[in-house]
Amino acid sequence: MSQIENKVVSKILDRAEVGLSKYGTTMSREDLSRLEWLRHAQEEAMDMAVYLQKLIDEEEKKKPCKECCSESRIPQWTRTSSLEELEAETCKRCCIRSSKDFVCDTCE
Repeated sequence: MSQIENKVVSKILDRAEVGLSKYGTTMSREDLSRLEWLRHAQEEAMDMAVYLQKLIDEEEKKKPCKECCSESRIPQWTRTSSLEELEAETCKRCCIRSSKDFVCDTCE
């Protein structure tokens, strides 16, 4: 397995321990009907949809700085840019490659 898969397995084992500690039982329990399991899964999926919407809303609020970035929030300058362009201020909030403490008017 890759490191990514190992991390997922580790997280699943951790969650199983939390579940056992919190509910006093494992997923091997047989006191829930198939319909109850489906409802639990649906509730989890709805929670995930809410988390995703929150993150989508946060990303949509971010507007690229028209001074330094394209719509993808990547600086407009390229390898062929002049030294002057490379030294231009880039916004640390909306420009994913900015290493400066500058914040553009759009992000203030």
